[in-house]
Amino acid sequence: MPREAPYLVVADALRARILAGEWGIGERLPSRVRLAEEYGVGRNVTQRAMDHLIALGLLEGRAGSGTYVRSPRERLRMIRSRHRERSRAGLTERGRAQAWDAHSRTRVPAPEDIAERLAISPGDLCVHTHYEFLADGQPVQLSASWEPMALTAGTPVVLPERGPLAGKGVVERMRSLGVEVETVVELPRPARATQEQANLLGISLGDLVLRIERTIYATDGRPVETADLVIPDVRREVVYEFAVDRP
Repeated sequence: MPREAPYLVVADALRARILAGEWGIGERLPSRVRLAEEYGVGRNVTQRAMDHLIALGLLEGRAGSGTYVRSPRERLRMIRSRHRERSRAGLTERGRAQAWDAHSRTRVPAPEDIAERLAISPGDLCVHTHYEFLADGQPVQLSASWEPMALTAGTPVVLPERGPLAGKGVVERMRSLGVEVETVVELPRPARATQEQANLLGISLGDLVLRIERTIYATDGRPVETADLVIPDVRREVVYEFAVDRP
């Protein structure tokens, strides 16, 4: 049988001590130096063990202060489904965004990575919109959206949250221009919160987040919008639901 990684052994021991009440909610754990001496391992092992427990939502790191036992928080369910209103198998969505703030800028040059995702040239002008979504009064998601201005410039729907179709979404806005949306592609990746993301989401620097790179395509294969969604792992669990093709 393969041996368990040393940091997981230490993480399991620390978790058992926390659950036994040795350190209460809000209490600071001993330094990683002291824990390394106690368990006879290197400081990098105790650091990885603490990072593991932070990712699991049991601990939280506070810059310049130490590592503390985190208060338990309910994770809200977020369903990624083509037919969310007909979700099956008890996949009930909790904490759906009830409000959001949005700020759009026009004529923003596309960075190289965004240009590649939108199949345009770097520097081509875009509408860039930043969203902050709220559920039950707390921030649960950030989104940074990019749309090519070549599609919407000079039309009433150039701004996603203004005009006659404000807040109606990409599909309806593009349809008003005669562009039919056919496909949405999402690429989820785990990441760590930047300082800006942590401030906006009310979490700690380095907390685990899910970053979803989403691109929406028209029937002719043209990308009409790309966005980066950032979801704090401690607040939300993301569930993907797919229909099964029937013969």
